[in-house]
Amino acid sequence: MSATLTQETGFSRDAVVALSEMKNEPTWLRDARLQAWDVYESIPMPARTDEEWRRTDVRALKLGNLHPFSPNGHKEPSLESLLSGFEKGGVTDRDAQAGILVQKDAATAWAEANPALVDQGVIYCDIDTAAREHEELFKQYFMTQAVPVDFGKFEALHAALWQGGSFLYVPKGVSIEEPFRSFTTSTHPANSVFTHTLIVLEQGAEAFLVDAYGSETFEGQSLASGVVELILGKASKLRYVQMQDWGRDMWSFMTERATLASDATLNSLHVTLGSRFSKSSIGSHLQGEDALAEMLGISFADGDQFFDHHTWQLHESPYATSDLEFKTALKENARTVYSGLIKVSEGAQKTDAYQQNRNLVLSREARADSIPNLEIAANDVRCTHGATISQVVPEHIFYLQARGVPYTEAQKLIVEGFFRPVIDRIPVEEIQGFLEGAIARKVGI
Repeated sequence: MSATLTQETGFSRDAVVALSEMKNEPTWLRDARLQAWDVYESIPMPARTDEEWRRTDVRALKLGNLHPFSPNGHKEPSLESLLSGFEKGGVTDRDAQAGILVQKDAATAWAEANPALVDQGVIYCDIDTAAREHEELFKQYFMTQAVPVDFGKFEALHAALWQGGSFLYVPKGVSIEEPFRSFTTSTHPANSVFTHTLIVLEQGAEAFLVDAYGSETFEGQSLASGVVELILGKASKLRYVQMQDWGRDMWSFMTERATLASDATLNSLHVTLGSRFSKSSIGSHLQGEDALAEMLGISFADGDQFFDHHTWQLHESPYATSDLEFKTALKENARTVYSGLIKVSEGAQKTDAYQQNRNLVLSREARADSIPNLEIAANDVRCTHGATISQVVPEHIFYLQARGVPYTEAQKLIVEGFFRPVIDRIPVEEIQGFLEGAIARKVGI
């Protein structure tokens, strides 16, 4: 069955079968997709009466106008041409990397991994290769622990139609300083991209992965529905960076969950710049004692963009620490929503959790909502949260202009200063440079 014919079926059970046939998947994988489709059909579409969706309206998303999956692509002869849209701000540095994946419309166009790491048992490949060549690992971890299939409506749809993404497995005791990189782009209008990132670190392993998403802006609507699963074994360490710069036609849904065993450390950063609509659910489950989760976020919305971030810091064991700082700037008619929850289970004594959300509003028409929450079931904890929403102080702009700084440059300096505390917490110079360039572009320089 051709991709063109299957796209006419829309989002349906037939489309799930057609996708599996196009990929020539084994029966067990096709059956798993169909079971996920049944779950999707059994879950109602999110409504404004649901607390998590109270300020988020998805009624304008017309799934019936979208292709349910992308056609098969092909490998490209030049990595440089593939990455041309990602080079701004020095996002890539090929001289210092552990592996790289580039995917166009969910098909792998380029893949490489350091042979020395492969010899140590490290696996870095696209998610389709993982399902085909590493079946037992795939079955053990894919949407079974961090993000189960029945997590929600869009997660179940993702489980039925996932296509593209990356798989990183680091065995016990292997430490990797250089970053793994994954780049995903969409090149067709009315496209649907269901990328999946699955990272598994065994005991004592260390790794660093950068996910980058970007595309041009097309007419109409497109859909990106991603799931990120981060599985951290005992005493493992993971640095995970996600950079989203989709075109303005994209409706982006992203669910990320990390599970941390005892003494595990997660340092994560989420950058949201693109898409027309972005709904992100980001959570860390601190399941073991002395686990540490650092969760940083930067977003900058302009025009008519809508960004919604929900975060969870779930403490299930004692002596664990979580530290969250999300900062947002917005201008013109943009709208942002942040809602965060620190939840401490009974028995998770000596928990240390912090949550901070700051919003800088650059125009009278923009609007930011911030809703921090605490749910504490233990009696010996330190949990604090804070939220602010403020406009640029006119005197600050006047001060800079009085010293010869043009208005736009003055605004850039103020916005960069607002983000600087988060940027300084990122010990990767090239990512700092990318963020500084992205802020300048958003301000209008």
